[in-house]
Amino acid sequence: MVRGLVRQIDEMLRARSDEAPQDELAELTGMRTGPAESPDDPVLGRLLPDFHRLDPDNPTREDLDSAAALRSLHEPEVLDAKIGVAAVVLETLPPDGGEVRLDDDQADAWLSALNDVRLALGTALDVTDDMPDELPEDDPRSPHLSVYHWLTWVQESLVQALTE
Repeated sequence: MVRGLVRQIDEMLRARSDEAPQDELAELTGMRTGPAESPDDPVLGRLLPDFHRLDPDNPTREDLDSAAALRSLHEPEVLDAKIGVAAVVLETLPPDGGEVRLDDDQADAWLSALNDVRLALGTALDVTDDMPDELPEDDPRSPHLSVYHWLTWVQESLVQALTE
Protein backbone atom coordinates (compact mmCIF):
# COMPACT_ATOMS: atom_id res chain seq x y z
CA MET A 1 0.00 0.00 0.00
CA VAL A 2 2.78 2.43 0.94
CA ARG A 3 4.60 1.72 -2.34
CA GLY A 4 1.49 2.44 -4.39
CA LEU A 5 0.65 5.66 -2.56
CA VAL A 6 4.21 7.01 -2.66
CA ARG A 7 4.49 6.08 -6.35
CA GLN A 8 1.30 8.04 -7.12
CA ILE A 9 2.65 11.13 -5.37
CA ASP A 10 5.99 10.70 -7.14
CA GLU A 11 4.26 10.52 -10.53
CA MET A 12 2.23 13.67 -9.79
CA LEU A 13 5.34 15.57 -8.73
CA ARG A 14 7.36 14.38 -11.74
CA ALA A 15 4.55 15.45 -14.08
CA ARG A 16 4.57 18.90 -12.47
CA SER A 17 8.35 19.05 -12.81
CA ASP A 18 8.05 18.19 -16.49
CA GLU A 19 5.75 21.22 -16.94
CA ALA A 20 8.58 23.59 -15.99
CA PRO A 21 9.42 26.10 -18.68
CA GLN A 22 12.55 25.33 -20.67
CA ASP A 23 14.77 28.24 -21.56
CA GLU A 24 18.27 28.64 -22.95
CA LEU A 25 19.54 30.69 -20.00
CA ALA A 26 18.57 27.93 -17.58
CA GLU A 27 20.43 25.40 -19.71
CA LEU A 28 23.54 27.61 -19.77
CA THR A 29 23.57 28.55 -16.09
CA GLY A 30 22.03 25.44 -14.59
CA MET A 31 19.52 27.66 -12.77
CA ARG A 32 16.18 26.06 -13.37
CA THR A 33 12.90 27.87 -13.14
CA GLY A 34 9.52 26.41 -12.42
CA PRO A 35 6.02 27.38 -13.38
CA ALA A 36 4.93 30.80 -12.15
CA GLU A 37 1.35 29.67 -11.57
CA SER A 38 0.03 27.57 -8.72
CA PRO A 39 -1.12 24.08 -9.68
CA ASP A 40 -4.78 23.78 -10.66
CA ASP A 41 -5.07 20.39 -8.96
CA PRO A 42 -5.98 20.89 -5.28
CA VAL A 43 -3.79 17.96 -4.20
CA LEU A 44 -0.74 19.40 -5.97
CA GLY A 45 -1.67 22.82 -4.62
CA ARG A 46 -1.49 21.38 -1.10
CA LEU A 47 1.86 19.72 -1.78
CA LEU A 48 3.24 22.86 -3.46
CA PRO A 49 1.65 25.81 -1.64
CA ASP A 50 2.32 29.41 -2.54
CA PHE A 51 5.50 30.90 -1.13
CA HIS A 52 3.82 34.27 -0.66
CA ARG A 53 0.35 34.58 0.85
CA LEU A 54 -2.00 36.82 -1.04
CA ASP A 55 -4.79 38.87 0.48
CA PRO A 56 -7.77 37.04 -1.06
CA ASP A 57 -9.90 40.19 -0.87
CA ASN A 58 -7.36 42.54 -2.39
CA PRO A 59 -4.42 40.90 -4.21
CA THR A 60 -2.19 43.64 -5.59
CA ARG A 61 -0.26 43.34 -8.83
CA GLU A 62 2.97 43.54 -6.80
CA ASP A 63 1.87 40.65 -4.57
CA LEU A 64 0.86 38.55 -7.58
CA ASP A 65 4.21 39.22 -9.27
CA SER A 66 6.09 38.41 -6.08
CA ALA A 67 4.21 35.13 -5.61
CA ALA A 68 4.87 34.12 -9.21
CA ALA A 69 8.57 34.97 -8.98
CA LEU A 70 9.04 33.07 -5.72
CA ARG A 71 7.26 30.01 -7.09
CA SER A 72 9.28 30.10 -10.29
CA LEU A 73 12.56 30.31 -8.37
CA HIS A 74 11.92 27.81 -5.58
CA GLU A 75 9.48 25.20 -6.85
CA PRO A 76 12.14 23.17 -8.72
CA GLU A 77 14.09 22.69 -5.46
CA VAL A 78 10.95 21.70 -3.56
CA LEU A 79 10.04 19.22 -6.28
CA ASP A 80 13.55 17.75 -6.24
CA ALA A 81 13.35 17.28 -2.46
CA LYS A 82 9.91 15.67 -2.58
CA ILE A 83 10.85 13.39 -5.48
CA GLY A 84 14.07 12.51 -3.64
CA VAL A 85 12.31 11.39 -0.45
CA ALA A 86 9.83 9.37 -2.48
CA ALA A 87 12.77 7.61 -4.15
CA VAL A 88 14.25 6.73 -0.75
CA VAL A 89 10.97 5.15 0.35
CA LEU A 90 10.64 3.18 -2.87
CA GLU A 91 14.27 2.01 -2.62
CA THR A 92 14.04 0.93 1.03
CA LEU A 93 10.72 -0.90 0.82
CA PRO A 94 11.23 -4.64 0.38
CA PRO A 95 9.70 -5.57 -3.01
CA ASP A 96 7.49 -8.28 -1.52
CA GLY A 97 6.83 -6.60 1.82
CA GLY A 98 8.43 -7.41 5.12
CA GLU A 99 10.56 -5.71 7.71
CA VAL A 100 11.91 -2.24 6.96
CA ARG A 101 15.16 -1.10 8.58
CA LEU A 102 16.17 2.52 8.16
CA ASP A 103 19.10 4.69 9.12
CA ASP A 104 18.38 8.20 10.41
CA ASP A 105 18.54 9.87 6.99
CA GLN A 106 16.26 7.26 5.46
CA ALA A 107 13.83 7.64 8.37
CA ASP A 108 13.74 11.42 7.82
CA ALA A 109 13.00 10.80 4.15
CA TRP A 110 10.20 8.41 5.12
CA LEU A 111 8.70 11.03 7.43
CA SER A 112 8.69 13.60 4.64
CA ALA A 113 7.26 11.21 2.07
CA LEU A 114 4.57 9.94 4.45
CA ASN A 115 3.67 13.53 5.23
CA ASP A 116 3.25 14.23 1.51
CA VAL A 117 1.03 11.18 1.11
CA ARG A 118 -1.07 12.22 4.11
CA LEU A 119 -1.39 15.79 2.81
CA ALA A 120 -2.50 14.52 -0.58
CA LEU A 121 -4.92 11.98 0.83
CA GLY A 122 -6.28 14.46 3.37
CA THR A 123 -6.90 16.99 0.61
CA ALA A 124 -8.59 14.44 -1.64
CA LEU A 125 -10.81 13.29 1.25
CA ASP A 126 -11.45 16.84 2.44
CA VAL A 127 -10.26 15.96 5.95
CA THR A 128 -11.03 18.68 8.48
CA ASP A 129 -10.45 19.08 12.20
CA ASP A 130 -14.11 18.41 12.94
CA MET A 131 -14.34 15.28 10.76
CA PRO A 132 -15.22 12.17 12.79
CA ASP A 133 -12.64 9.38 13.05
CA GLU A 134 -15.00 7.07 11.20
CA LEU A 135 -17.47 7.78 8.44
CA PRO A 136 -20.66 5.87 7.67
CA GLU A 137 -20.01 2.70 5.65
CA ASP A 138 -21.91 4.08 2.68
CA ASP A 139 -19.62 7.13 2.48
CA PRO A 140 -17.19 6.47 -0.40
CA ARG A 141 -14.40 8.14 1.58
CA SER A 142 -14.71 5.70 4.49
CA PRO A 143 -12.09 3.09 3.45
CA HIS A 144 -9.67 5.81 2.39
CA LEU A 145 -10.05 7.58 5.71
CA SER A 146 -8.93 4.37 7.41
CA VAL A 147 -5.77 4.44 5.26
CA TYR A 148 -5.23 8.07 6.24
CA HIS A 149 -5.46 7.16 9.94
CA TRP A 150 -3.15 4.18 9.45
CA LEU A 151 -0.56 6.42 7.76
CA THR A 152 -0.87 8.82 10.69
CA TRP A 153 -0.09 5.92 13.04
CA VAL A 154 2.90 4.83 10.92
CA GLN A 155 4.26 8.36 10.87
CA GLU A 156 3.77 8.77 14.63
CA SER A 157 5.44 5.40 15.28
CA LEU A 158 8.43 6.44 13.19
CA VAL A 159 8.74 9.73 15.10
CA GLN A 160 8.64 7.83 18.39
CA ALA A 161 11.30 5.39 17.19
CA LEU A 162 13.56 8.27 16.16
CA THR A 163 13.18 10.10 19.47
CA GLU A 164 13.87 7.05 21.68
